[in-house]
Amino acid sequence: MLRSVKASDYMTEGVITFKPETDLFDAINSLLENRISGAPVVDDDGNLAGILSEVDCLKAILALTYHEEEKGGVVGEYMTGVVDTVEHDADIISVSERFINEGLRRLPVVKNGRLVGQISRRDILRAVEVFAQDG
Repeated sequence: MLRSVKASDYMTEGVITFKPETDLFDAINSLLENRISGAPVVDDDGNLAGILSEVDCLKAILALTYHEEEKGGVVGEYMTGVVDTVEHDADIISVSERFINEGLRRLPVVKNGRLVGQISRRDILRAVEVFAQDG
């Protein structure tokens, strides 16, 4: 049986983040270089302000193309502002249920509103592997 552990025990720390004022095309290049599909957006205090996904970037590019604009703007103009999160002390069983029931792949992990990491379905599977090895 999967024992109860916190999201913070298996989350990824040091997640790539953007600031709302980051240039959109710099952010897109970062997503491509790091082979990630999105990244949290944080303010100067580390508070989660939103998330920038590949879909957000595609929408931005289409809007810019439609309006025949050459400049891309900044991340804050195109990010998704309302973000599902999980608290750092959430039980990974409840996080697993959210992944299943809400169709999520990953969630930013916050502590008092500040981003402290990210947990994914793969992180949960890694926890299961550790438990299986422990017996």
